[in-house]
Amino acid sequence: MSAVFNQVFEGGTGVFDNPSPVETIDPNSQDVQKAISKYAEDQKQLSETQEKVEQLIAVNELENQFQATMTDDGLLITIRDSVLFEMGQASVKPEHMPMAQELSTILQFDEPRNVVVSGHTDNVPIATAQFDSNWDLSVMRAVNFLKIIIDGNESLDSKYFSVKGFGEFSPIASNETAEGRAKNRRVEILVQPRVAEDGTMIVE
Repeated sequence: MSAVFNQVFEGGTGVFDNPSPVETIDPNSQDVQKAISKYAEDQKQLSETQEKVEQLIAVNELENQFQATMTDDGLLITIRDSVLFEMGQASVKPEHMPMAQELSTILQFDEPRNVVVSGHTDNVPIATAQFDSNWDLSVMRAVNFLKIIIDGNESLDSKYFSVKGFGEFSPIASNETAEGRAKNRRVEILVQPRVAEDGTMIVE
């Protein structure tokens, strides 16, 4: 080892004198084209799911409280808390359970996808007999909403669904105004891609 270090410091040849050749990727190769095709098809399926969600929004006249957006992480469905819950409560309103059950049908795929349901609140502190913090409230809202989705469709496989509770710590608007706080109180459903841009399967 000593001899090797001496050779390097005395000007001998080293790994950087003969670097390994960099493998170039042919964008027209069959593997690359196959990866592009798989990714494009997966994105097309997500877009079709978005269209179904938008139809659900239109039928229920929830344009101002319900939104479906394509993001880098997948299809993000955002629902204002006022649609689903009473203030400071985590039980879904009975009148909106049919809408949640319709959504469960949309979330049924021929090939499964990972779906993450997350709860969010504003920054107004909460301390009740049920909830010690906004974290508790946000988690239970996500859990209760997910239960309705899963219970509403026996074809859904629970292992592909998960929940998160962000409390007040992932706002999408300012908490300085009532309008901003209303936007921050929400449930999000993230439908994730099955295929990465390089064609790698994310869900097997």
